[in-house]
Amino acid sequence: MIRPRDARDLPACVHLLRAVHLHSGYPYAWPADPAGWLTPEGLTGAWVAEDADGRVAGHVALCGREVNRLFVAPAARGRGLGGRLLRHVTEEAAAGGLRPVLAVNATDTAAIALYERRGWRPVRTERQDWGGPDPVTVRHYEAPTAQHYEAPPTGRRTEG
Repeated sequence: MIRPRDARDLPACVHLLRAVHLHSGYPYAWPADPAGWLTPEGLTGAWVAEDADGRVAGHVALCGREVNRLFVAPAARGRGLGGRLLRHVTEEAAAGGLRPVLAVNATDTAAIALYERRGWRPVRTERQDWGGPDPVTVRHYEAPTAQHYEAPPTGRRTEG
């Protein structure tokens, strides 16, 4: 189940973010204030995915038209949860008349594969300082147009 994140979810989201950071290095640099990092300036909305037991297993945020803070519990990977979160935030942005964008570390090949499978289009690459020891190469993506969104599991096309 994907639902709006509320303040009571932040401790679980921080705990999950720490597990993701230790497992796969996201975020690139561990934030001094992880709860604040999950609530960036300009936050339009944030959502969590729950597992079958009602525990937070994934997270995504939207700041204006930028998809942010998308991560899934290491134990929940490979089950389509990241794709469902991405589809949800994309649909939320489209409902507000926005075509979302995102930025990803070029070394995060699993995330890049997900975005490209979902029809996201790379628009540019640049070096940025993400607070770690070295600048990172960042790939910027734009969401597909509404008619290209992947169909949900029911087989119906997603309307944007």
